[in-house]
Amino acid sequence: MRLVDSHCHLDDEAFDGDRADVLARARAAGVQHVVVPAIDASTWPRVRTTCATHPGLSAAYGLHPLALQAHRPEHLEALGTWIERERPVAVGECGLDFFVEDLDRDAQLRYFDAQLRIARDASLPVIVHARRAVDAVIAAIRKVGGLRGVVHSFAGSAEQARQLAQLGFLVGLGGTVTYARANRLRQLAAALPLEQLVLETDAPDQPDAGHRGQRNEPARLPHVLHAIAALRDEAPTEIAGATTRNAERLFGLAG
Repeated sequence: MRLVDSHCHLDDEAFDGDRADVLARARAAGVQHVVVPAIDASTWPRVRTTCATHPGLSAAYGLHPLALQAHRPEHLEALGTWIERERPVAVGECGLDFFVEDLDRDAQLRYFDAQLRIARDASLPVIVHARRAVDAVIAAIRKVGGLRGVVHSFAGSAEQARQLAQLGFLVGLGGTVTYARANRLRQLAAALPLEQLVLETDAPDQPDAGHRGQRNEPARLPHVLHAIAALRDEAPTEIAGATTRNAERLFGLAG
């Protein structure tokens, strides 16, 4: 089976000691491609170097809402220049986080709106973070228009997923779906159209239930795959094929 990890922070310092081994384990597990999104302007060069050094990695550049304190208005202009020069597979990670109460929501919305417009103008998909903010994300996407992308680590409702599909957005499912307590997400994973799903690890974060508390890595993506296959009562090969095609189509990856 060929798998694509559609969201993995392989540039993170958690991998500095064994990145090559992590990637070797990923390939052995069937993970043929990994999309690596940046989180702020200081990480763009590191993501670029990581992806240029190792085969099978593709970069995305953006300004993450949780790094809001690091962002400056001039970073948006720099992002546009960086995107035009580097031609990544996506803009992101960007989005909204309403879970953290002291994050300025107006500032988040300004940065998110600007990045959506950068993506639209560059004809690139968007990798979106939407924690406790799916409705606001949908409204922002609808306002800008002409977009496509993925809401990663999706934790919204079936109706929100339907609206996202109408707007050209996939949803990413990761390690959380392997936890028995994640009832609503598991029901969603069983019911959503297969053509809307992509797989992710969000490594080094969000490990699957069997590796709780450990550093996550892309070699664990098959655990996500098999959990979804079991929930849907479908063959893992079918889930793998569909989600890989979805990711390759969205990001323009070579099959």
